[in-house]
Amino acid sequence: MHTYESGAMIKLTTAEGAVISVERDIIEQSGTIRNILSDVGSSDKPIPVPNVSGPILTKIIEYCRHHRNEPARRQPPDSYLLEENDSSEAAVQRAVEQMDEFDHQFCRVDQGTLFDIILAANFLDIQPLLDVAGYTVANMMKGKSVEEIRATFNIKNDFTPDEEEEVLKENSWCEN
Repeated sequence: MHTYESGAMIKLTTAEGAVISVERDIIEQSGTIRNILSDVGSSDKPIPVPNVSGPILTKIIEYCRHHRNEPARRQPPDSYLLEENDSSEAAVQRAVEQMDEFDHQFCRVDQGTLFDIILAANFLDIQPLLDVAGYTVANMMKGKSVEEIRATFNIKNDFTPDEEEEVLKENSWCEN
């Protein structure tokens, strides 16, 4: 394990080639960056994050900065998990209710930005952010019909009527 000075800065290169500096203790919430730093130690060379745009990386750094003093977490809290006789909708509702106000506000972005945050959180391995953003999307689907979900997420129905009927029959068990 490498040691580093408190307040050490790490440089990251975004998808557009911009270089963003961030405190090491903040960006180490990213498992991906933490592993790279563990492998290479201290370096003045920027770490490339080719899958993340500048605006999204800036947003993710804002999230990490807010949560910097919280203990590391790799799995969702137990309260996010399904309980006996629980519905997935109930688990989503419980998770959303337990999100702090910052996380609620953080995820109040347009759909494209939210999906970019999810992709970046997955690439950067920031599980708590992936959970928060994922539950936000799940909450967007809660209580909606298939047609409403398609409209919300601009999903084209490419099933023939016969295929759609077959899928509905096969999955009738999950209807209320």
